Amino acid sequence: MPRPAGHAVQPSITFIYKTCDNRLCELLRLVRVAQGMKFDIGLLGAFACLGLLLGTAAQQRDSDPCTVIAGQKWVAPKDVRDCYSSIQVDPAIRENIIDVITKSLAFHTSVNYQIKAPEPFTSDVHEDVLADLATYRTKHYSSDYALHVDLSRALKRLNDAAFINYLPTPLTLLTAPDGSQSVYIAPEAFDIASVEFADQIQFWQDSLPGPLRGQLQTLSGAKVLLINGHPPLDAVNQNAAIAGSFQALGTRQNGFFSSYSLTATGWTYVLGNFAQQALPLSDSVTLTIRRLNQSETDTIVLPYRSRIGAINSFTNKSTFLANNCVAVDGTNGIDYYASAASAADSTDSPIIKFQQQPPIPAAVARKHPVNVILDDTPVTDVLLPPTLTPSLPTATGSRAAAQFYLLKDGKTGVLALGSFSDSDYIAFLDSLLAGLVSLKSQGATQLIVDVIAGPKSTTVPQAGLYTQARDGPLAQLIVGQIVNGNVSDPNVELLYNPLQWTNGSNAPFTATDNWLQPPVKRTVNGHQDAFSPRLGQECQPNGFPEDAPEFALFNSSKVVIVSNGRYGRYALFLETNFHPKLSRCASSCSLFSITMAKEEGVRTVVVGGNSGVTQQYCGTVGDHASQKQFPSPT
Repeated sequence: MPRPAGHAVQPSITFIYKTCDNRLCELLRLVRVAQGMKFDIGLLGAFACLGLLLGTAAQQRDSDPCTVIAGQKWVAPKDVRDCYSSIQVDPAIRENIIDVITKSLAFHTSVNYQIKAPEPFTSDVHEDVLADLATYRTKHYSSDYALHVDLSRALKRLNDAAFINYLPTPLTLLTAPDGSQSVYIAPEAFDIASVEFADQIQFWQDSLPGPLRGQLQTLSGAKVLLINGHPPLDAVNQNAAIAGSFQALGTRQNGFFSSYSLTATGWTYVLGNFAQQALPLSDSVTLTIRRLNQSETDTIVLPYRSRIGAINSFTNKSTFLANNCVAVDGTNGIDYYASAASAADSTDSPIIKFQQQPPIPAAVARKHPVNVILDDTPVTDVLLPPTLTPSLPTATGSRAAAQFYLLKDGKTGVLALGSFSDSDYIAFLDSLLAGLVSLKSQGATQLIVDVIAGPKSTTVPQAGLYTQARDGPLAQLIVGQIVNGNVSDPNVELLYNPLQWTNGSNAPFTATDNWLQPPVKRTVNGHQDAFSPRLGQECQPNGFPEDAPEFALFNSSKVVIVSNGRYGRYALFLETNFHPKLSRCASSCSLFSITMAKEEGVRTVVVGGNSGVTQQYCGTVGDHASQKQFPSPT
């Protein structure tokens, strides 16, 4: 409709999908009411199929390559690529995707920090997402799959779970007593593969050459001399160049190797980027190895196999797209004021399927801010072999992904922290205190906090930190509409509602306080950014279920945080020369580690990685990205 003279022209944003949750419905309502911004249909994008979107009948080939993989559990990676590559780029859809992402990024995160990260990550992290997206607007792509690969590598947050490439030989980096390092096939490789890939193991057995045929188990523990004719660390660095560029170099290197994670259901095995590829990138790998107790070397070609993942059934290209690459109920959340409670807690949401943390009921997530890591590999459910699982009894207070142990010396307590999230927020806080008290009562005088097991994510604003929220144009519009009474939120569900927050003096905001005003302008790597005024305490003291002990249970000089930036293995419980891998210590884990080190004087120990690369105290620094329904602390 015509605008009055002098009315500023606002950017036009067109969305291509349908459903929305209460926060995005609110966003759409307020923006329509506000300054003329255009929203045709709601949704910020279905990232799990971001590049594999709508083809047209004219683009269909006479021979549909997607029929080859339809209904199959295991297929050749080439067949998956052929299916994906048969889907051509629709210029209008490509433009819409990039337009929506570009205009909404300021709402989700502050990308300017990652253009050149602060020290000690400056030389490692230099991803200019907006510049990349601008390039993708005009770049020629042979298929939608090629576009998808670019988007995945730029955003580093796409979970491509349709078909996943696997090998039966996860790798590990071992350090000898003299300090020299070599790459090996993990000693437990066959034990893992024969259980996880029981229906495919014979394929790999039969693929081995000559006398090695049927002897896959003899590869476990073999020293890897060459990968595709080059030194193994070349392959490690090639993977690091395309994986997780928001992370430190050491973190990306170590993602190549196998590792472990502690989840709500127990200890699990992580195959690593060599043995598990989120996209069907490779058909095979050529390994030159020296097997255990052998003087001769062997050169073998192992084929990758693609296994179907979290995908709906399909019969051809058309049904693949229709069933997997359009919005579904829950894609963009639920309107809690319009839906039944059961629907609000639905686990059908793609975010719930792909997030790297224990499941959290919707009601809990709405009331307690949660940072969620979405990664380009699916959540693993491969059980850690019993020989690698801690044999020590757990102490009182152990719960889900937080387990307490007293080591055999009788004085060292261990908190193995696999996540900062829990299905019951209060019970989680109670259990942490109970576990620490239990260790103390058993005689522990020193504490190791093991964050190698992959902590993910509940963040409480200003838990000892100077906290602000992002204050971009969309966030300002949302808060403006709430405080002006244009959005009804009687149950205070919206985390942009000022009633959810306190100011820097810890005084609660009123319903009409625009808590994002005035924006605090900041220049970050040469780009303008904006943040809210300082926010108040969310946990001290009223957010805790009970008072903290009068005195610290452990002297800070006797507390050590053990981290390695990604995931680790064997670090605390086994006497071994195996080198741990990096844990994904980002977001909440980063905030925890930094605060404890800087404010409390706790020591941090970083283990694992290539001896020539500095291993940082956490995997990611800078502004921390979060789920879109609430303002994340910086």
